[in-house]
Amino acid sequence: MHIPVTVIGAGLGGLTLARVLHVHGIPATVYEAESSPTVRTQGGMLDIHDYNGQLALKAAGLMDEFHAIVMDGRQATRILDPDGTVLFDKADDGMGGRPEVQRGELRQVLLDSLPAGTVRWGHKASGARALGPGRHEVTFAGGGTVVTSLLVGADGAWSRVRPLLTTATPEYAGTSVVETYLYDADTRHPAAAKAVGGGMLMAPAPGREIFAHRESADTLHTYVALTRPQDWFATIDFTDAAAATARIAAEFDGWAPELTALITDGDTAPVLRPQYALPTGHRWDRVPGATLIGDAAHLAPPNGDGANLAMYDGAELGRALAAHPEDIEAALTEYEHAMFPRGAAATTSEGGEIPRTDSEYNTAQGLISMITEKSR
Repeated sequence: MHIPVTVIGAGLGGLTLARVLHVHGIPATVYEAESSPTVRTQGGMLDIHDYNGQLALKAAGLMDEFHAIVMDGRQATRILDPDGTVLFDKADDGMGGRPEVQRGELRQVLLDSLPAGTVRWGHKASGARALGPGRHEVTFAGGGTVVTSLLVGADGAWSRVRPLLTTATPEYAGTSVVETYLYDADTRHPAAAKAVGGGMLMAPAPGREIFAHRESADTLHTYVALTRPQDWFATIDFTDAAAATARIAAEFDGWAPELTALITDGDTAPVLRPQYALPTGHRWDRVPGATLIGDAAHLAPPNGDGANLAMYDGAELGRALAAHPEDIEAALTEYEHAMFPRGAAATTSEGGEIPRTDSEYNTAQGLISMITEKSR
């Protein structure tokens, strides 16, 4: 007999868990703070790796649906020196193990795969407390509670479930990302569009980087990473889009204009996203009836593996629960035993768990290191 699973958070990890549980006939309810699946944009492109994210989708029985949303050509990768010199230019030959999809489309695939009513929208968890061995109560900001014998925190960086298991809290990782978009890029922003090419662009230097991706509908999505203290960003008024854009662009003075255009020509106001992390190797002692997946368990600055790891966590937890229907603690112990080192490995490596056979990706990482050393 399977005990119903309560999942807090309808991100990719929580939804993958719910789907794998459904495949195995295990009931689950997902509580999500957002009021609907369309209340906000779900972020940009994701490369779904063949060694974790795709394995999760296979466990969920959704590979056909996944292939249907893959964006052809987006695995192309370019690395530019700050002066605009092209150092690496790899076309998408369809052979790479990291096909790109839009995050929102992937989330919708997962939502569509679940029985109606699985996700309870508009339920923002405000706290959780233990009621006794293996039982917990979750309180929601809008009123109401739920009591469960199997609670999974899939609620991200500022998880309300995490305090049940550990006192660890996220700390600023030293870097913040500023995002903006350029629309109708080939027509309205041709120099920037040419620099980015058909897929992903990286232009790194010590303490700063311009990263951009070609998304759907001829859109360029720019991410500007700066290693600066939070006090430095606090001096910038991001409610004044023009002034904020100028201040961020000033950090790239002297860079090629086709690169700085990715900042200055943005069609949306710049959005500041500070990066946080849990302690490296973060883990906890086994707490009966509760566990964490994804960023709630092993938050790290973006390295290309976060969403993939969350999905893989969800799939592995779902499979462990299916394998031990009469023993929840055996399932949770098995899951955490594998998850802890997996999360630690991803937070201490460049780009996560990089397969050594992915020669193009490793070449790109080597060039980034070369640019960094040359610029010191």
